[in-house]
Amino acid sequence: MHLVPEGGGVAAATVSQPARPLVLVGTPNVGKSALFGALTGRYATVSNYPGTTVELTRAEARLAGGDWDVVDTPGTDSLLPSADDARVTRDVLLRTKGATVLLVCDAKNLRRGLLLLAQLAEAQAPVVLALNMADEAASRGIRIDVKALSRVLGIPVVETVATRKQGIPQLADALAQARVARLRPGYGPVLESAIEEAERLLPRGLGISPRSFALLLIAGDATLLEALGDSVTTEALQQLVALARRLERRYPNARRFVIARRRLLAVEPIVAVLQRKQARTAGRGALDAWTTHPVLGIPLLALVLFAAYQFVGVFGAQVAVDFLERAVFRDRLVPLLSSVLPWPFLHEVLVGRYGLISMGLSYGLAIVLPIVATFFIAFSILEDSGYLPRLAVMLNRVFKTTGLNGKAVLPMILGLGCDTMATVTTRILETRKERILVTLLLALAIPCSAQLAVILAMLGAVRLAAGAWFVVTLVVVLLAVGWIAARVIPGKGSDFVLDLPPLRAPAAGNVLVKTVARVEWYLREALPLFVLGTAILQVLDKTGALVMLERAARPLVVGLLDLPQEAAGAFLLGFLRRDYAAAGLFAHYQPYLAAGTLTRTMEIQIVVALVTVTLFLPCIANFIVLLRERGLRVGLAIAAFVLPFSFGTGALVNVLMRRFY
Repeated sequence: MHLVPEGGGVAAATVSQPARPLVLVGTPNVGKSALFGALTGRYATVSNYPGTTVELTRAEARLAGGDWDVVDTPGTDSLLPSADDARVTRDVLLRTKGATVLLVCDAKNLRRGLLLLAQLAEAQAPVVLALNMADEAASRGIRIDVKALSRVLGIPVVETVATRKQGIPQLADALAQARVARLRPGYGPVLESAIEEAERLLPRGLGISPRSFALLLIAGDATLLEALGDSVTTEALQQLVALARRLERRYPNARRFVIARRRLLAVEPIVAVLQRKQARTAGRGALDAWTTHPVLGIPLLALVLFAAYQFVGVFGAQVAVDFLERAVFRDRLVPLLSSVLPWPFLHEVLVGRYGLISMGLSYGLAIVLPIVATFFIAFSILEDSGYLPRLAVMLNRVFKTTGLNGKAVLPMILGLGCDTMATVTTRILETRKERILVTLLLALAIPCSAQLAVILAMLGAVRLAAGAWFVVTLVVVLLAVGWIAARVIPGKGSDFVLDLPPLRAPAAGNVLVKTVARVEWYLREALPLFVLGTAILQVLDKTGALVMLERAARPLVVGLLDLPQEAAGAFLLGFLRRDYAAAGLFAHYQPYLAAGTLTRTMEIQIVVALVTVTLFLPCIANFIVLLRERGLRVGLAIAAFVLPFSFGTGALVNVLMRRFY
């Protein structure tokens, strides 16, 4: 595999011999992926870990004169898994024999990194410690004696700034000197006795040390028993289960706390001695406090949302969409192709009513792509600046009413870009109940960027009061369904604990790379579905099946929602892609929107149609991911609820608007 390196210390290489495994481990938001890119170069493979949807990034590189197989694992605070991300990190260490670990730590939060190092030391993993974001630590007056820290821990320690590739050559050279850290927390007589008992029952060669394995079992990680397989006798396995149950009775809720507390006591003296912190500047401290203040943070939040709307909703959904849809496709490309295509059949297939170009590519590239691109730029800026976690803090109280916490805002916001991607990211939530609840709300009330593009274009042409009906309806549905579902779905929620990365100016290069990667995902995964959906519509249209389906749906759409009969065809498109339904409605009302001749009845119809379409079934891609993430039973239950609920809500809005609007 050929690599094109980007920074010092890494040379292009063709791997000819088995490479040594190098596993990058770190807590969330420490720049681990940026360090992975600086070490390995441009080319990497991304794949799901077996049995999960958690992605691992892997590449091969020549570092310090040797060939390495480098794996970037999901961020985690502990090897004791509370979600799929942490379990995958633990399993990679468990199953990668002889791996060297590169522990990436935020230099501003040495304590947090050392807590994870203590667990790696217990696992007997050879480690190199990278103190990343050293520039931000210095700007906050934090000074770490790197040489003294290396002596105390007995491992190489290197300061890095991954985004600028500072310290990368030194880090690459240090990999050959990786050692097991001298960090051994004690857990008191009772737990130490249990650890020794479990160690005697465990085999060697597990990938991590018996002590580490025993601690995970004692802390309540029952999934590890599966990893033992046939390596232990049935009698030993029964004794391990009995030991875990005995400790569970003695410490019903405190085992994890006791273990975490003992580790904290072990690392605290190191932090106190080796990290010296001066007062940070008043300006930055005041801004940090302002972003999460329950009162002062609201104007800033409103300003951020207004700026995002101007960029995505106005520039993306109106200016860019209008140019591409009208000036490029409708006025130039489609007429040009219509004039040169020689056969009527080819003309119909490419630029007809359901043409692959006039409809499929036009919707995918002219209407949806500008929204997708501008949204992902805005999302990357919020993500890179550190404001996104602060938004979670600001909205934590709102989400509490739905049985969730502020962490739910992250997949919710990502859902405005793509519900499919957002459904996958629900794995950051700690409990099954929270993951099901957020998946339901994503499928029901969060319009993706493809749908949002059309919604914004249509709402921009109606009066403000009509748009307010749409927004208020969605907010009420989101809160009401969340509140009820939180009391119906069994299980418990989790505490809201979220690390706040520092506020920083977004790096243009990082924003560009993230946006290009996400747009590339859209072009590769979503755009072909537009073309496929259009092809299916052509077949249905030519065979007469589309007319039959429209007639079957007409009593529901026309009779219940008071929409024109043409809207029945638009709703049928929603079974292929939810945004197709919105685009079909846009096509029906476009002459009136362009001429500015909307009547009161038409405005009511637009709001009712958009409410119903937004609450409609998720698109095929999202539904498939929903089934994969939540299982067949939960997925079908969500679909069975969403379909009648969307039409019922649309009918209710229709009645209320005709009376009060």
